[in-house]
This record gives sequence, structure tokens and C-alpha cells, in this order.
Amino acid sequence: MKTLELAKALIARRSLTPDDAGCQDILIERLEKLGFGVERMRFGNVDNFWARLGKDAPIVCFAGHTDVVPSGPVANWESDPFAPEIRDGMLYGRGAADMKTSLAAFVTAIESFIANHPDHKGSIALLITSDEEGIAVDGTVKVVEALDARGERIDYCIVGEPTCAARFGDTIKNGRRGSLSGKLTVKGIQGHIAYPHLAKNPIHLVSPAIAELAATTWDSGNEYFPPTTWQISNIHGGTGATNVIPGTVEIEFNFRFSTASTMDSLKARVHEVLDRHGLDYDLDWSFTGKPYLTPQGSLVDAMASAIREAKGIMPELSTSGGTSDGRFIADICPQVVEFGPLNATIHKINECIAIEDIEPLRAIYEKTLENLLIGS
Repeated sequence: MKTLELAKALIARRSLTPDDAGCQDILIERLEKLGFGVERMRFGNVDNFWARLGKDAPIVCFAGHTDVVPSGPVANWESDPFAPEIRDGMLYGRGAADMKTSLAAFVTAIESFIANHPDHKGSIALLITSDEEGIAVDGTVKVVEALDARGERIDYCIVGEPTCAARFGDTIKNGRRGSLSGKLTVKGIQGHIAYPHLAKNPIHLVSPAIAELAATTWDSGNEYFPPTTWQISNIHGGTGATNVIPGTVEIEFNFRFSTASTMDSLKARVHEVLDRHGLDYDLDWSFTGKPYLTPQGSLVDAMASAIREAKGIMPELSTSGGTSDGRFIADICPQVVEFGPLNATIHKINECIAIEDIEPLRAIYEKTLENLLIGS
């Protein structure tokens, strides 16, 4: 029950991004008892820590976040989101699935592994932040930059994000798509709607270009990634009056792109379309994460074997979903995977995890350590 009790202690902390609310203190206390050297790294108003046990390679790192998203209307929950409660075989509370139970399983898996293998090879590390659910500028990315600056590298990284779709153990995320956003402002000439010859409607002007961009095949994806997608998220134009042609229109869009494309290639193709349509425009780009991929290899095989032993199923590899902090860690680690609980209730009212999945989660993390470090 150690993992369950630790998960409950973490869920009880109201750690809304970026407030850690003492979660990291709970984890650090357990890790220091095992002999970990812990380096607290606070950037801005974000608490992070890097913990390491051992000096030798390979380094196996567990990465995750103590922060959670807001609960939404508390009255809509069947129980207080920050008072963990067990009902009908489920543990309820904000962060139960995303991802405080994974954090608890990290620690108890390491405790068990060290007890069983005190003379193991290699090193074990943890990279924990309180800024994953927010803007993610002072969290994992800053820790990675600090590690990189002093030449510290990670060989294998396991991120505890909730990855499973239909049943626990069915999915390992071995990569994520990149995210590239644009804010396009197309300029026209404002005027009276009854005298269109004296104005230039930017909405009309940009419409053919939008149609072309929406119909473009950016790439075909590859073995691990679906094709790159381009989607408009917002369009803003007009003064609010029904008799005024607007002078500008703003269009916000986003690429979710695979390793089959690059940020620069996508930017160039968008500008080519806009220029060819003769538009007067400004375009501001925002790059929030490049794609990363861990092909079949030591880490994927070690975790898949652990899942098969614990659950009797062979997990699928997937790169679906949004971004994660794995995109930052991949800069200093050649093999990064994500594995955690079912994701059906994450960010929802009455977030929960099945009690029967908690011990197998710990066992999978521990067995992965054994597969990577025993005899390595």
C-alpha cells in the first residue's frame, strides 16, 4: 500500500500550476533517505529538483510534474478534489491520473529496486517540475539547460504521463509531435460596406490562401508519426458593426508536425502561399516544441518487457496526443518514453485511477529499472 498512501499524500496538496504546495518536499524526504543527492532548482516562481543516486553510466531518469490543472467547479465533484477518496475500487482526486500516482510509483519502485539490488550498476535520477501544466518556461526546460551547460547527460528517461487508452498497459508513447503556431494579420482598407470599391476586404483577400493551406498535404508522416496537420484556431475581424468592411483580419493557426517536416520547411511553405496570393500581411511565429522520437531499442524493449510481465499484454507504440516535457529532455537524452495510467479522466471532473492499476504501475517501473541496470 506504500504507493497508494504516497499518492494520497500528494493528491492532498493543492498544487495548482506553478505552486508545488510542498509535494516536492515529500518526494525529496523519501529520496534523501535512499542516499540521493538532491539539487533544488528554482527558476522564477517555479520549483524543480534534480536528484541522482550513483556516479556511473547508464543513467535512468524518471521525469514528471507535481503541478495539476484547476479542479473546475468543486460542487460538480462527488468528493473534494484535494481530499483523496477511494470509492468503488477507484482513487479519486485531482492529479490521481495526471500524474501524482506516477510520481508515487517512481519513488516506491526505486525504494524496492534498491532494497533488492543494493549493488546495482549505473545511476538513477529524477527530474521533477511544478510547471508542466502551465506555460512551461521555468520548469523542465530550465533544468535541462542547466544540466546541458555542465555536460550532464541522461541515457534513458521515463516520463510518467498517463498514456494508456483502453486498458492499463496498452500504450507506450515513444515520441510526440512538434507544435508550431502562427498569428497572421492580413491588411486591407476599412470602408463603408455600401461602397466596396473604396475599400479592400482582407477577409475576402485571404480566403483563397486559407483554402489552399487547409487543403495542403504537408507530409505523409512516417512509421511512427501521422501526417502533419494545419488547423485554424481563431479568426478575428471587423468592428462589430454590420456596415463596415474591416481593415484587418487576424488568423491564429497551429501545426502539429512529425519528424517528416521541420519548423523551417513549414514556415517557408506558408510564406510561399501567402506571397503568391499577393497579400499584405504580418506573420508572427511561436515555436513551442520540436518533435522527438525514440525508435525501438533498449528503453522501449525494457519497458515493453516489464509491461508484458506485469499485465500479460504487449503495448503499442504511439506518438499521438499533445506535447509533454519529453520534448525538452530529448535534447540531452537519446531515449525518452512516456508511460503511466489510463488517460480517460485526466483534466476532468472526478479524475481517478483504478486501485488495481497502482501496484502494477510500480512493478513496471521497477522491472524496467532491473532490465536496464542489472548486469548492464
